[in-house]
Amino acid sequence: MNISDVLQPDDVILGLQVEGKTRLLKEMARHAAARTGASAAEITTALASREKLGSTGLGQGIAIPHAKLSGLQRPFGAFVRLVTPCPFEAIDDQNVDIVVLLLLPEAAPREYLNLLSKVAQTLREPGLVAKLRQENDAAIVHRRLLAAERAPSAA
Repeated sequence: MNISDVLQPDDVILGLQVEGKTRLLKEMARHAAARTGASAAEITTALASREKLGSTGLGQGIAIPHAKLSGLQRPFGAFVRLVTPCPFEAIDDQNVDIVVLLLLPEAAPREYLNLLSKVAQTLREPGLVAKLRQENDAAIVHRRLLAAERAPSAA
């Protein structure tokens, strides 16, 4: 399972303005609900429950909130870049501005679970992240993410 399997161009959101982690999770859940047919409340609850186990803020301004959902037919991903970084309780205490949402079916096979590590590895490329922070065209951001997944050094 790859980023290209779960992230569509319509799920790249640039310039979202939120005041905190809770609002961010709710806004992402609302978008995901519209795209997957799942309930925004169920998604928000699942994400909040996962965050209670430990922040999904990786550091360096990046977070990958994720959760498993019953009834979800296939994995879903969204890329969000915030206008202003917001507190996210990341491991380095830095606010986040790059967020990748991942939702997986509750009975996710192992290949789905590997998706989380692929996303994290892709976002460890400093050159890619700098480009993602500057680019204002969602289609280009989408292409960069997919290209970086195939060949990280080419990002």
